[in-house]
Amino acid sequence: MFPVTPQPDEFAITTQQSREALSEKELTDYRSHRLEFIRWLLYLGKDPEMAEGYSRDTIQKTAYRTDQFYRWVWGQEGGYTTTLTHDHADAFMTELLYTDTSATHKSNTQKALQRYFKWLSHEKNGDEWEPDRSFSNSSGGSGPREYLTIEERKKIREAALKYGSIPHYSSLSPEERDRWKGHLAQRFGKPKSEVTPEDWERANGWKFTSMVWTSLDAGLRPIEVERAKVSWVDVENRVLRIPKEDSAKNEGNWVVSLTDRTGEGLERWLEERKQYDRYEGRDELWLTREGNPYQSQSLRRLLKKLCEIAGIPTENRKMSWYACRHSVGTAMTHERDLAAAKAQLRHKSEQTTMKYDNVPVEHRRDALERMG
Repeated sequence: MFPVTPQPDEFAITTQQSREALSEKELTDYRSHRLEFIRWLLYLGKDPEMAEGYSRDTIQKTAYRTDQFYRWVWGQEGGYTTTLTHDHADAFMTELLYTDTSATHKSNTQKALQRYFKWLSHEKNGDEWEPDRSFSNSSGGSGPREYLTIEERKKIREAALKYGSIPHYSSLSPEERDRWKGHLAQRFGKPKSEVTPEDWERANGWKFTSMVWTSLDAGLRPIEVERAKVSWVDVENRVLRIPKEDSAKNEGNWVVSLTDRTGEGLERWLEERKQYDRYEGRDELWLTREGNPYQSQSLRRLLKKLCEIAGIPTENRKMSWYACRHSVGTAMTHERDLAAAKAQLRHKSEQTTMKYDNVPVEHRRDALERMG
């Protein structure tokens, strides 16, 4: 059985190189930071929801490779930091690409970095890292990323119309109406006697539908759902206009195509949104009942619920909000071409920096309409 606290001589919490690079206080802080990460790998990392950790061998290798990544970042930033970003990871992997190390080493290093950002996503309100390049290894590489098929995309769209909806007030008998009032009281955290017709309308609102449909069109990353603003939405032209400062990787301004169906859903949500006090004075496009932006874990739970409604099996599938994003890339490439997918997903290429949206918005909209 593993000890309650991982010991330095069991895992590479610090290495000789990191100890030599840091002051005494920095080393104390770094060790505490690393203990937290390795403890998470040990007990939760492989499947946080099932409390399943990684093997001892995987943790040891992950610890060594992430320590190397930290030291590389310190060299880039001119000193110690525990703030490691997606840009750091992209640059580190690009540099590793041109070394003479094996494809297996490159692949395993990339997986170690993904575990690190998975930890940040689950424990620090960060966001998982989606590498721009994948590496094969001697065992044949990992399988394809989880994504929704075209048929599943259509089912999720329909499920988003049903999620959270309740029967129309006038269609219910007094007994049924009373039961639904109890449901709404629990849902909105208020006494049953205070449930109003406005609550009934709110239960059939457009928030979740617009959020799901927009993510299915734009391939929104969880961090982009969190950052999404009213100012992004151009319903007249059926596009999202994402400024550089709000984009996930801060690489440029983006114009992202939306279907007419999604545009109408967003238009309805923007009108509905004005009725809720929690949005007063705020520009966030979607907020939880508590007034917080949606993040990875809440979005993952939402997708799983939508899969249940849609009858989509999720056994042996690691479903996350990225399944929506990956489905856009897969289907858009099939329906149109790779350039259209890259433009729609705001995706950085190793070979070409796509500074311009060279695929017309209307062409991408046509592909989205066919994709469902």
